[in-house]
Amino acid sequence: MSRIMASLFSYRAHGLLNTVFPVATRIIGLPSISLLGSRHHQHCEARYVPRRAVLYVPGDDEHKISKLPGLHADCTIMDCEDGVAQNRKEVARETIRNALATLPQGGPERTVRLNSVASGIAEEDLRAILSGPTLPPTLLLPKVDTVEEIRWFADQFSTLMKGRSLPVPMNLITYVESAMGLLNFQNVCEEGSRLGQSAGFRLVGTVFGSDDFCASMGTTRTADAHELLYTRQKIVTTAKAYGLQAIDLVYTEYKDEVGLERQAQEGALMGFTGKQVIHPGQINAVQKAFSPSARQLDWARELISTFEEHQKLGKVFKTAVHHHLRSSPVQNHDFFFYPC
Repeated sequence: MSRIMASLFSYRAHGLLNTVFPVATRIIGLPSISLLGSRHHQHCEARYVPRRAVLYVPGDDEHKISKLPGLHADCTIMDCEDGVAQNRKEVARETIRNALATLPQGGPERTVRLNSVASGIAEEDLRAILSGPTLPPTLLLPKVDTVEEIRWFADQFSTLMKGRSLPVPMNLITYVESAMGLLNFQNVCEEGSRLGQSAGFRLVGTVFGSDDFCASMGTTRTADAHELLYTRQKIVTTAKAYGLQAIDLVYTEYKDEVGLERQAQEGALMGFTGKQVIHPGQINAVQKAFSPSARQLDWARELISTFEEHQKLGKVFKTAVHHHLRSSPVQNHDFFFYPC
């Protein structure tokens, strides 16, 4: 691995990092490292954490939460927000605190979705979760409409974590769920990346909350989601510009596997890195849509092998790179580029 990592710096020196390395290494699954040299990529995850299928579980449902270690989703979200009734919020906080401390290790990443800043109860969520004996690796903050809300989160997080050291910064994923949130998304990314450095968190992704977005727009949802094409493209473009994962909308007809596969593949081709799911039956189809094929894996390994061979022989690699890109089974060469 160290030999390959050393080669990556040579990629950068040859000016090839942005065109070749992201494709090959993301297909193979090498750890993520921050080499891009952009100020927007200073807080990418030290180890890349895939979040292909992202499954919601109500935070007050102890029975469903107990099943998390056996699920095959990359990421599970223990929810304090929309999945929990108003009179069950405190139960959800306590259940999640206990689950983080007592669930056996292994299985999917276990994250927590807070209530929105605008709800007025996000502080209670933060106090409960961040004072627990075991912290989640990732927090999700919904309905982020303005930079003031990300500033509020940074201030609260910094205050509540004072005196508590973390081996690595906690990850933060925000949501775009309104017209205002979409307009301010770039500013939120900029401010979140900047504030995380001092507050102790790392902005790593965004989620498209399509139902609330449609409500804010007065948009009528259709099966093919054509009415959301611009929004999805805007979100994934901005997310990639800031080195963030982009998690696509929920497919609510969970029994319609054909429709789910079509929409998941569409999102993957757009550049999304994962998709929200609301039922365990959706996990396999989504994870498959956001995974490379055997042919793509072989292509990536061959590309890195060819690069190393050229390095040993002292040959210029650009010609070989262009040949490999032309023969690539990845139609969109940024398809597997999770730019961290």
